[in-house]
Amino acid sequence: MTKPRYLRRGPKPRPLSERFWSKVDASGPCWEWTGATVPGGYGTVRTGGMGTPMASSHRVAYELLVGPIPAGLHLDHLCRNRRCVNPDHLEPVTCAENLRRGVSFSAINASKTSCVNGHPFTEANTYRPARGGRQCRTCRRAQSAAAKMRKQVAA
Repeated sequence: MTKPRYLRRGPKPRPLSERFWSKVDASGPCWEWTGATVPGGYGTVRTGGMGTPMASSHRVAYELLVGPIPAGLHLDHLCRNRRCVNPDHLEPVTCAENLRRGVSFSAINASKTSCVNGHPFTEANTYRPARGGRQCRTCRRAQSAAAKMRKQVAA
């Protein structure tokens, strides 16, 4: 079977390492990816010619310079720069650890050690609803008692 028409045209693609390093600005501590990016800000590079899958530029850099990324691990940007492809700024970590280190709402909330009223989030004082998240049991009891009182007064 012959290749699809779009794969037969044009010059043979340059090797991945040659194409990759031509799109890296290594003039500073962060090696900035200057090629294509996705809306989230991460760099992307095609792993072969036309019709081949795209790969994250930081993953390609890590694999070219360090070796394969361990199975089940994600690369965490220690410098917090999504365009950085410097392997010294990348660390393989679990997905959960990568999320905890981030700056998302879930990461910020996971780092909190007490509720808004100052009660500690201990195992005994933390309620975990089925829909996710966590609530302070002390505050939840107070809210339930206040709602019960309002209901009694209204009746």
